[in-house]
This record gives sequence, structure tokens and C-alpha cells, in this order.
Amino acid sequence: MTSALTRIRGRIAALLPGRSDLAEIRRDPRRDLLAGLTVAIVALPLALGFGVSSGLGAEAGLATAVVAGALAAVFGGSNLQVSGPTGAMTVVLVPIVAAHGPTGVLTVGLMAGVMLVALALLKAGKYMQYVPAPVVEGFTLGIACVIGLQQVPNALGVPKPEGDRVLVVTWRALEEFAKDPNWTAVALALAVAAVMLTGARWRPTVPFSVLAVIAATVVAQVAGLDAAKPIGDLPSGLPAPSLAFLDTGALGSLLAPAVAVAALAALESLLSASVADGMTVGQKHDPDRELFGQGLANIAAPLFGGVPATGAIARTAVNVRTGASSRLAALIHAAVLAVIVFAAAPLVSRIPLAALAGVLLATAIRMVEVGSLKAMVKATRSDALILVLTAVATLALDLVYAVIVGLVVAGALALRAVAKQARLDQVPLDRGDHSAEEHALLAEHIVAYRIDGPLFFAAAHRFLLELAEVADVRVVILRMSRVTTIDATGALVLKDAVEKLNRRGVVVMTSGIRPGQRQVLDSVGALDLLRLDGREYATTPEAIQGARTHLECAGVMSALSPQTSRPTSEETEETVG
Repeated sequence: MTSALTRIRGRIAALLPGRSDLAEIRRDPRRDLLAGLTVAIVALPLALGFGVSSGLGAEAGLATAVVAGALAAVFGGSNLQVSGPTGAMTVVLVPIVAAHGPTGVLTVGLMAGVMLVALALLKAGKYMQYVPAPVVEGFTLGIACVIGLQQVPNALGVPKPEGDRVLVVTWRALEEFAKDPNWTAVALALAVAAVMLTGARWRPTVPFSVLAVIAATVVAQVAGLDAAKPIGDLPSGLPAPSLAFLDTGALGSLLAPAVAVAALAALESLLSASVADGMTVGQKHDPDRELFGQGLANIAAPLFGGVPATGAIARTAVNVRTGASSRLAALIHAAVLAVIVFAAAPLVSRIPLAALAGVLLATAIRMVEVGSLKAMVKATRSDALILVLTAVATLALDLVYAVIVGLVVAGALALRAVAKQARLDQVPLDRGDHSAEEHALLAEHIVAYRIDGPLFFAAAHRFLLELAEVADVRVVILRMSRVTTIDATGALVLKDAVEKLNRRGVVVMTSGIRPGQRQVLDSVGALDLLRLDGREYATTPEAIQGARTHLECAGVMSALSPQTSRPTSEETEETVG
């Protein structure tokens, strides 16, 4: 018991911030300050909107951005990740609100946070490395499209239409704009986006997003542009922390929703952190620490009335693009939002929504790495297909389904590629010390096949068809030293093939079965069949000699003095079996 507690304490200590994090924060605080301010400006309307969409109100979104954003910044595993309420999480939360009410959402968030901490302690974050690069690239491309389309209503100056599908909402917004065009909003959005894109090429270190938003706000106020709709009134202050929402009697019914929320938080946060690494040079997140930080953030956010949070790819992209170098930027983002909540709400409420839409439009454009996309598309057809399908699924479905689609397609194509590596090749018999007549007689009645590559479910049935077509011979020798892996399906198919050959009167002998493959062969009864009458041999020369002896006993060959064939260099490799 004591040793277990010691290991747990050691694991927790490994997940806590260290001196290296403090050194990173001190490296370039000016850049982090500017990046944090920019992200805060971008995050404010998103936090408000996602809070309203979740059903808990704008104050819930702000509480999440402040509390979860700060804790995830301090304890997370990425120097550049920005956390808060997200659109993907809102989609998951809406049905929970409908079924269990606001208290159900807060309870689910707390439970999900505990699950994320447990995943971090179990070192589950490492499994994120198995997500293929085309899936991440497709996810990023799809997210960029979603972010851009989400800004269309505000950029056009029309109320956001009803609906939870971004393509549907965008189409309805265009229809509303066609009925009553708002060119003022369009001009503000395009001007802000143009300033950001142009300025980033001219002076990358200057926070043109902040300058553009300030300029747009001043123009809208001085010119009295009524069509430039502002953010509107903001709630002031955060509620005191409380556990009053926790309903212990409903924990059982909320377990499944909590698992879904934890899975989404882990998936979206780790993908966002991976995308952030890909947008920089020299940055590498710690997946287990990221899960730990997100877990603490989701435990704390409900105490202040906040909804479940994840790493937010849009805000993270803004953070990276505006020059963030450490987690100080994300911490400043949370601190600025806290100041806004308590002190500057009247001023921020005047920022035109169209200006903020322009910021995100520019961010979406800059998220698309054209060079990486071209390289991925040119790599292989499979990589191109995975990238396109993941991007389309992100746009048409949602983030979780998009990643699942990408992983399933990538897995299927990988299995297909691996299965093609399995080969069944007929190989000539070694001549050894036999005379020409003896060798011709052996070759007439014995055929040797070498199995190369994996013998598993994706390739096993093709192997069975090939082996079943063996010509009319007396003995088949299966050389198995080059079988890289074999599963239960492969073992069953091998057993079936041997039985079919035996029923035709063909004796099957094997050589070079590896020790690691014996368990699976034995589990399905194939090993006993291969051992029948001593038909398993360590090397191919021994198997050929055994086949010769069998032919002598069957009267096919006259008894000759015992001889041992000299193995070729290829067969020598199989002596280790």
C-alpha cells in the first residue's frame, strides 16, 4: 500500500510545473503580453457565445474562459495552448442541459475533470501519437473552414440564424444578407482581416489584430455606424465557488455523459496541442501533463458556474500567430478576461461584432499551411484521401466524428497496405548432395513455399486461396521463418489449409516456426496439426530430408544412404527459426 501511494505521489509530482516552465515564461514576456491581449480580445465574444449556446448563459462562458483558461495554462502540457469553452463541447452539452438541467452540466464537468486527471496518472496521453499526420492536417483544415464560416453572420451584419450545422447557418445568413445587405459590417470585417494579413507579412511582431479592432471600434463610434452592431451588455463579476450544484443521487445517470465529455476534452485538447506544435518550430507538448491540466481546469470551472472546457484551436492559433512563446500568454489571456469581467465591460461592449469576425477570418486563413497540405497530398493517394475525408467530416459533421472517420479510414488503408506485404512464394529445392536424377524426383513430388510478412486477418484468406491451389504433389513444405506476425485468424486459416491438403493426401511439413508464434498456433489447435507425425522441423534442409524419408517410406523413392543437404545462404537464415 505504501509503495503504491509513493508511486502515485511521484507521478503527480512529475505532472506539476517545474523550473523549466518558469524559465520559459521569463524568456520573452513582452511577446507573451501582446499575444495574451490579442487572444483575450478574440476569446471574449467566443466565451460569451458558447456560454449562451450551452444553455447556461454568457456568464458561464466567461467563468470558463477565466478559471479553466488560467488553470490549464499553468498546469497544462503545452506552452502555447489556450483553453476555454468551445463549439464542439457546446454541441455535446446541449442535450445534457435538456435532459438534466444546468446542474447536470456542472456535475458532468466535474466528473469529466476527475476522469481526465485519472487518464493523466495512467499515462494515457501517449496514445495520441498514433493519430496519423494526415488526420491532424485534415482536422486543422476543416477547423479553419469551420472558423471562417462561423464568422459569416457577424461579418455580414445579420443575426445568427438558428441551427447547429455551420453550413446550414452560413447559407441562411447569406439569404438574410441578400434581403437586407449590411455593407458597413462587411467593410469592417474585410478591413480588419486585410490589415491583419497584410501587417503579418510586413511586421510579424506588431499586434495588428489589436490595432485593427481598436481602429474599427473608434470608426464605428465616431461615424455613428448603427449597422455595426456591438457586442452588447456584459455580465459583471464571477459567482463565488460552490458545490451546491452537485447532485450525488444523479451521478449514476450522468456517468455516460461525463465519459463523452472527458473523451471530447482529451481528444480536442491533445489535437489542438499537436496542431500548435505543428505551427511552430521547437515546441513539443507533454500529452499527460495536458490531460492533467485540462482535468484540473474542468474540476474547478463548475465550482464557479462554468461549463466543461477544452483546448481551443482557434484561440490557440491566434496565440501562436501573434507570437506567443510560453504559457504566460494564455495566463495573461485569462487575467485580461477577468479584468474585463470586473472593470472594463462597458468599453468592450462597444466593439463591433464585425471587427471580431474579421479577426477570426484572418486567423482561419493563416491556419491553412499550404506547403504542408501540398506535401501531404503529393505523398501518397492514401494520405490525400485521409486528409480530404477528415476535413470534409470536420466541416459537415463535428470534430469527434471527423477524427473517428479519419482514424478508421487511415487504419483500413494501413491494414490494406500491410496485408499486401504478405506473400506466398514457391521456392526451388536445394540440390544438396543429390544426383540430378534424385533432385528431379524430389522436385516432382515436393514443393516448398516461403511465407513472407504478416499472416493476419486482412491477408489470411488470400493466403488460403493461394495455398489451396497447390498442384498435385506428395509433400508441401511451408517455410515460416519470415512470418513477421500471426493472429488467431491467420492461425485458423493456416490450420484450415493444412487440413484441406491432408484430405487430398498431401503431407504438409513446416520449418522455422518462431517461438513467439507458437502460442497463437497452439491456441487454435494448428500447432498439433503441424506437429503430426513429427512434421515440424527447425530448418528447411531438415524438412527436405524429412520429405525425402517420407517418399522413401511411401515407396516413391528407393532407399538411399542417409544424406544431409547442404543449406544455401538463404536457408541458413532460417536455422534460428
